[in-house]
Amino acid sequence: MEIGIVGDIGSGKTYISRKFNYPVFNADEEIKKIYEKNYKCFLKLKKKFPKQITKFPISKNELSKLILKNGANLKKIGKVVHPYVSKNLKLFLSKNKNKKNVVLDIPLLIENKISTKNLILIFVETKKKEILKRLAKRPNFNKKLFTLIKKNQIASKLKKKKCKFVIKNDFNKVSLKKSISEIKKKLDKYD
Repeated sequence: MEIGIVGDIGSGKTYISRKFNYPVFNADEEIKKIYEKNYKCFLKLKKKFPKQITKFPISKNELSKLILKNGANLKKIGKVVHPYVSKNLKLFLSKNKNKKNVVLDIPLLIENKISTKNLILIFVETKKKEILKRLAKRPNFNKKLFTLIKKNQIASKLKKKKCKFVIKNDFNKVSLKKSISEIKKKLDKYD
């Protein structure tokens, strides 16, 4: 079974994904690898943005500047990068096809209509002020960039409605462990 973890930026999706103790496909980590190691992706981005993308490996900083300059660049970058992420996802699923469960930590899972018949969605619910407090601690956090990215996402309320389960993330390890354990027991009934 595939378990999709969705929620707002900074809600704790990656931390929670790892706590299930199933193989995890982390799209953010995959994108980082693509920027660092995939020369074909670099050439495609360089062709779209010849003045801004000039060096390999691709700098996330340069991409951020492109998005801040023009919010439409986010979609242009996505059109180049997402096929590589999709390819890596297919490889991950193939490699883990005999595993009982896998976790998909893909920020735009719903927006990009990445779905299979065995996908169970879990929404990570976190208070907005907690998210902003956590994000402000991240190096290179840019509120304007955050706002542009959020505009490309489905509203949290709609995401939550599409989910089978909700984990309330209060950033307390004990309560999170309990919530995850309860969901895992319920997931066992789906097999």
